[in-house]
Amino acid sequence: MRSGGYTDTMIRILLRHLREGIRSLGRNGWMTIASISAVTVTLLLVGLFLIVGFNLQAASLNVEGQVVMNVFLLPDATPADVPSLQTQIQNMPDVKSVVFVSKEEGLQQLRNKLQADQDLLAGLDSNNPLPNKYIVQAKDPAQTDAIAGRISTLAHVEKVVYQKDTVNRLLTWIAWARNFGIVLMLALIFTAMFLISNTIRITIFARRREIEIMKLVGATNNFIRWPFLVEGFLIGVLGASVPIALLSTGYAILVKNIAILPSFSLLTPVPLLSETGLFLLIVGSFIGMWGSVVSVRKFLRI
Repeated sequence: MRSGGYTDTMIRILLRHLREGIRSLGRNGWMTIASISAVTVTLLLVGLFLIVGFNLQAASLNVEGQVVMNVFLLPDATPADVPSLQTQIQNMPDVKSVVFVSKEEGLQQLRNKLQADQDLLAGLDSNNPLPNKYIVQAKDPAQTDAIAGRISTLAHVEKVVYQKDTVNRLLTWIAWARNFGIVLMLALIFTAMFLISNTIRITIFARRREIEIMKLVGATNNFIRWPFLVEGFLIGVLGASVPIALLSTGYAILVKNIAILPSFSLLTPVPLLSETGLFLLIVGSFIGMWGSVVSVRKFLRI
């Protein structure tokens, strides 16, 4: 019975705090709008950057997936040497895949590329100058150079060809872009915390008299603090809802109507938007509550 009474009391207290938090939003109309607007604008920038960042990450992975080596075989390599050499390459720890392309397949691929100018290849069927080759891809594109060095020492390998300078520049750019993205993302989140908490602090400062009166009549710190905590949470959720709706609508239209590159398309709205929306809700509600707790603390010391 005592346990049930305690539970009922706690529920009534929580409902009271929730009602007070909601009423405070209405009583402080313009300050509430200012706080929600600060959350909205800041999280809109954060969400926009997240979506751009995820798509750039996908683009970089797509580009990395196209980094391959062409391993050309010497003419003395026999059909029996082909599977043995392929196994040696495939067993290297950093190799992701090895595909054998015979010189006949290579000639056909060349014909497909030339299309209308296939007459330039007339007579090559009987005297095909193309070498047999493997197309090798590394698990980590950064290991391409090291793998190429190991493969070039194998028997029956004439040379390993890949665009070394282009690959190195590409990997450097991708690493720089990822690091810059992480730093910018953290900077945006801290900026959001600063702006939103300051706006909420101004809102609570305008109500310092209310807090002082409650303290003077004997209200405990937790009794005073909880409605502000609920209010901050609601401000964060409401402020995050607007950018979530805007970003979801805008991105869905963008994906439907715009093609970026033939070899790359934007990430599908699901799960990108759901994950981004959940992140914005968590950040918004956390910053709202954190700003309220930090702001109301100084007024409880009287």
